[in-house]
Amino acid sequence: MKKRFNNSFFRIAFLFLLAFCFLFTWQTCKKAEVVVPPSPETAVISVTETLHGMEIVDPFRWLEDQESPETREWIRVQNEYTDSILDSLSGREKLKKLVSGFIKIDTISMPREMGGRYFFSKRRVDQELYVIYMRKGLEGEDEVLIDPHPMSEDKTTSVGISDISKDGKILAYSVRKGGEDEVEIRFLDVDSRKDLSDSLPKSRYFGLSLTPDKSGFYYTRYSLDKGPRIYYHKMGTETAGDRLIFGEGYGPEMILYGELSEDGRWLVITVMYGSSADKTEIYLKDISSDGPIVPVVKDIDARFFGGIAGNSLFLQTNWEAPNSRLIATDPEKPTRDNWREVIPESDAVMEGFSTAGGKLFISYLKDVKSMVVEFEPDGTRLGEISFPTIGTVSGVYGKWDSNEAFFLYTSFHIPTTIYRYDVADRTKEIWAKINVPLDSDKFEVKQVWFESKDGTRVPMFVVHARNIKLDGSHAALLTGYGGFNASSTPGFSAQAAAWIKKGGVYAVANLRGGGEFGEEWHRAGMLQNKQNVFDDFIAAAEYLIENGYTKPEKLAIRGGSNGGLLVGAAMTQRPDLFGAVICTYPLLDMVRYHMFLVARYWVPEYGSSENPEQFKYLYAYSPYHNVKKGTNYPAVLFITGDADTRVAPLHARKMAALMQAATGSGKPVIIRYHTKAGHSGGQPVSQQIDDLTDSLSFLLWQLEGKF
Repeated sequence: MKKRFNNSFFRIAFLFLLAFCFLFTWQTCKKAEVVVPPSPETAVISVTETLHGMEIVDPFRWLEDQESPETREWIRVQNEYTDSILDSLSGREKLKKLVSGFIKIDTISMPREMGGRYFFSKRRVDQELYVIYMRKGLEGEDEVLIDPHPMSEDKTTSVGISDISKDGKILAYSVRKGGEDEVEIRFLDVDSRKDLSDSLPKSRYFGLSLTPDKSGFYYTRYSLDKGPRIYYHKMGTETAGDRLIFGEGYGPEMILYGELSEDGRWLVITVMYGSSADKTEIYLKDISSDGPIVPVVKDIDARFFGGIAGNSLFLQTNWEAPNSRLIATDPEKPTRDNWREVIPESDAVMEGFSTAGGKLFISYLKDVKSMVVEFEPDGTRLGEISFPTIGTVSGVYGKWDSNEAFFLYTSFHIPTTIYRYDVADRTKEIWAKINVPLDSDKFEVKQVWFESKDGTRVPMFVVHARNIKLDGSHAALLTGYGGFNASSTPGFSAQAAAWIKKGGVYAVANLRGGGEFGEEWHRAGMLQNKQNVFDDFIAAAEYLIENGYTKPEKLAIRGGSNGGLLVGAAMTQRPDLFGAVICTYPLLDMVRYHMFLVARYWVPEYGSSENPEQFKYLYAYSPYHNVKKGTNYPAVLFITGDADTRVAPLHARKMAALMQAATGSGKPVIIRYHTKAGHSGGQPVSQQIDDLTDSLSFLLWQLEGKF
């Protein structure tokens, strides 16, 4: 593509526009008397192509080139424009103080016990990043193992626990720069506090498992060209000589990983046909005898996830059970004629299973309310771990041969609490609790139901102060996801806490496409049914308005990733319904999405424009292709960044440029573009606080005119 502009052009154009705005044509925001200069002009270089007989014009395809000087200059100018608007909002320091109270706190992760040592990540109130700690015994002192703060001056390099040897003597940990999905893997001698010579270079890894004797480890490395492959690395050798175990013939659209059983005998290999996992394969390899790789599941179009516990291979599956069930087999004789059903399908959705203390723990959703039920290995029900308040009880983590396990509980207005569970006594105690300045008793969470466009009943969680008056006067923030069989359950977040503390209504809609009601609910919102997801979301917004929670000019929506696609579609289909939109790390060009990064993973969920039939519905709802010039769009804040190596940031760049040129409302369309943040986070606490302050101040300015 021939370049028709240069960096100096952008600089001169931007300065001219800014000067022109200050001297002559400042626009005044109706609510808060905040003046908004016109957005920077983006050069239009249209590319026209014909796809399946339809002519498609893309005016901003040049912005797909992330490293071109022109794109980098566009990013710089856009960030300056965003700063000029957000920095002018009054009251930011007060809001920042509120946000800081919910983010700048002592927080801790679930522990993992190995060899009597407890490993976990913790971030103190005075720290920017999580630090990896170890505690010798339950009552031991917390000892620092890996502190990432010295690793980068700007505190954007983070660390995480990848695996721990059975005796607790070796820690495998990841080193992540910014928010990239790719990491480097290092290995720490826990006793000496020194890194071993072994390491894995920066790449995308899955399922790293150290052998019990610490002689080596298995891991999956993903290549954009070849796809995923499982390797074995012998400690003390070069990675170039790592032995290929599995993966030949599987392309980059596949996800696969291996996991060692607790005793180290079996390698359980899972192959997923894309991230929707509508079809999986399961294989076993006997490591003790270096036996062949044996197929367990290969020719069934259903979802299977497996794990070894005791002498059984347990498989959770939605095969002939949309709400899922648990089956078991002998790993030495795993053929289908030896399968036995342990826990049948029920009217609750089986979300996952775990094993600890010789028991099975099944995580269920019943009308999107979570519970964990304990079973004997033969399927005998023992009891339920539940709580009276609507919240989320996460799956139990433990070991088959240990009497203790850990799980966590949280809700929108209740911070995360980690419990230690005694399997033999079936008693629990608090292991760690996150303290935040929020009086949970002053707020309530309730579940409401509404009808979508086609009459389907859809649930939604609504959070607000007790005894609010439903007169339509409240600012409301609606969010959702609706995809990939993922369920949206109540969980504490600084965003929700700050919003309800400011008097707002916070709502999470449980849209089709998710896993809240099993595989049928998922399929009702994928591929050709994706429009159902957007219809559900629009109906959720209409419910909030019709029932007096808010009104259109006071209603905001927010979504990220697949949720970014959600809010992108909602604002292009019903721009009249919303006052403001925050769209983060989104997919928006659904005609070309599959061409970038790892997006081939998602073709089973969305479809591909390469397919003529799938192209029709993708084009019909693709937000980028449904922006209409002169439409009165709501105010929009896009958020993305260079380090998003999962969803290409080009989506947000192109959409921001297009909406700035098209909107007829006079409301701001801005983009916050990070150079180091991405899908996997990568932001220090101070940056998280700044970003949430930006988002909330933008929303409150647009919805309330004050904050």
